[in-house]
Amino acid sequence: MITRELDRSIFRLAIPALGALAIDPLLTLVDTAFVARLGVPELAALGVDTAILGFAFFGFNFLAYATTPLVAQALGRGDRAIARRWVGDALLLAVILGVAATILIELLAPWIVGLMGATGEVTGPALAYLRIRVIAAPAVLIVVAGHGAFRGHQDTRTPLIVAAGVNGINLVLAPIFIFALSLGVEGAAMATVIAQVVGAVWFLRLIRKRRLADRPRRFRESVPTLLALGKSGALITLRTGVLLLAFVVAASAATRIGAESIAAHQVVLQVWLIAAMIADSLAIAGQAMVGTSAGSGDRQGVEEVSRRLLFWGAAVGVVMTGALLVGAPLLGPLVGSAQVAALVVATIPVVAWMMPVAAPLFVADGIFFGLLALWSIVASTATGAVLAIGLITLTPMGDTLNGIWWAIAAMLVARSLVFVFAYRRAVSVVAVRS
Repeated sequence: MITRELDRSIFRLAIPALGALAIDPLLTLVDTAFVARLGVPELAALGVDTAILGFAFFGFNFLAYATTPLVAQALGRGDRAIARRWVGDALLLAVILGVAATILIELLAPWIVGLMGATGEVTGPALAYLRIRVIAAPAVLIVVAGHGAFRGHQDTRTPLIVAAGVNGINLVLAPIFIFALSLGVEGAAMATVIAQVVGAVWFLRLIRKRRLADRPRRFRESVPTLLALGKSGALITLRTGVLLLAFVVAASAATRIGAESIAAHQVVLQVWLIAAMIADSLAIAGQAMVGTSAGSGDRQGVEEVSRRLLFWGAAVGVVMTGALLVGAPLLGPLVGSAQVAALVVATIPVVAWMMPVAAPLFVADGIFFGLLALWSIVASTATGAVLAIGLITLTPMGDTLNGIWWAIAAMLVARSLVFVFAYRRAVSVVAVRS
C-alpha cells in the first residue's frame, strides 16, 4: 500500500510537470513557423535572439530549482511562515534580477547581436526583436519563481495550466500582430511579451489568493533570505555552466569533423534533450517529495521516496532505450541529407544505450536538489564534465560523432558514481535534523 501511494504521489506530480516542460518548446516551434513566413532574415534574427535570451536566462533557473526544495523543506517542518517568506523573497529577487537584465541587455543590445555574428539585413530585425522581448524579463523571472513556489507545495498542475494559457495567448496573438497588423518580427516579440506579462500576473494572483507568500518586507529584512537564495543560485548556475561547457566542447569537436557531423550532432542532441525532459519530470517530483520529507527530518521517508523515484527512473531509461533503438532508422528519412541521416542513425543507438544510466541520474539530480545537497551536485557535474572534455579533446574519441557521444555517456557514468558515494552523506544530514 505504501508503494502504491508513493507511485500515485510521484505521478500526480510528474505527469503535469512533463506537460509544463513540453509546452514551451512545442509552441516555440509554432511561433518559429509564423516568423519563417516573413523571410530568411527574420527567421535568422529569431534564431539569434532565441540563443541570446536562452543563454541570458539559463542562469536564472535557480529561482525555480532553489525555491522548490526550500519551500518543500519549510512545509515539511510545518513552518508555513518560512515557506511564505521564501516565496515572497524569491519573487522580490525575480523582480530585481529581471529589471537589471532588462537594463543591461537594452544597453548592450547592439554589441550582443554583433557578438552573435548577426550582420547585414539580419541585424535590424534581430535588434528590434531583442529590445522588445527583453522588456518582459521581470515577468519571465516571476513565472520561473512561481513554478518553484507551486512545485514546493507539491502542485505541478497549476504551473501546467498557466504555461498552457500563456502559450495559448501567444499562439493567438502572434499571427494577429505579425500578419493582420503587419508588425512583422516586432509583432512576434510584442505577442510574446504580452503573454509573458499575463503569465506573471496570473501567478501573482494565484499566489496571493492561496496565501503562498508574505507581502514584501523591507529590503533590509529580506537580505538574509536573498543572500541564501543567491548562494544557492550561484551553485546551481555554476553546475549548469559546467554542464553547458561540456556540450559546447562536444559541439565544437563535431564542427571540426565536418558540416554533416555538426548537423547530425544537433539532431541527436534534440533527441537526447527530449529523452532528458521525460526523466526531468520525475526529478521535479523528487525535488518536492524529498524536500518535504527532508524538512520533517524523516530519513526513512527520504530513502523510500528516493528508491521509488530511482526505480521509475530506471524503468523509464529501459523503455527509452527500446524506443530509440526501434525508432533510430525512422529518423533518417526526416533529416534530408543522406550523409547526415546516416550519421544520425548510427549515433542514436549510443544515446539509446546510455538511457538506463541517464534517466536515473536525472532523477538523482532531483533527489539531491530536494536534499539541498548542492555541493554534491556541483561535484558530480564537474567530475563528469572534466572527464568528457578530456576524452573529447585528448583522445581519438573526439574524432568521430560516435566517439563524442560515448564521451558524453562516460560523463553520465562518472556523475552517477559521485552521487552513489555522496548519497549517504547527504541523507545523514536529514538524520541529524530528526
